[in-house]
Amino acid sequence: MAASPISVVLFTLIWGVVGIVLPFLVPRGPNRGILQAILMLTAATCWLFWVCCYMAQMNPLIGPKVSTHTLLLMAREWGSAVDI
Repeated sequence: MAASPISVVLFTLIWGVVGIVLPFLVPRGPNRGILQAILMLTAATCWLFWVCCYMAQMNPLIGPKVSTHTLLLMAREWGSAVDI
């Protein structure tokens, strides 16, 4: 399974808008700097969380564990030969 360029570009653009464009649209006020920092940190952390989850699904570290009994039963039901 490879990374889909469409989804990577789409989510990068979405979080790029949140972290780069929206901070410029925050209205002036006493908390403008805090709101801008919140938007930038939210975009960075949400994008990082998404990309880590996306990449973890491409090459999982842990696969399913099937007991020998279950494997033999599946092979018999599905008509496959299993060498043990």
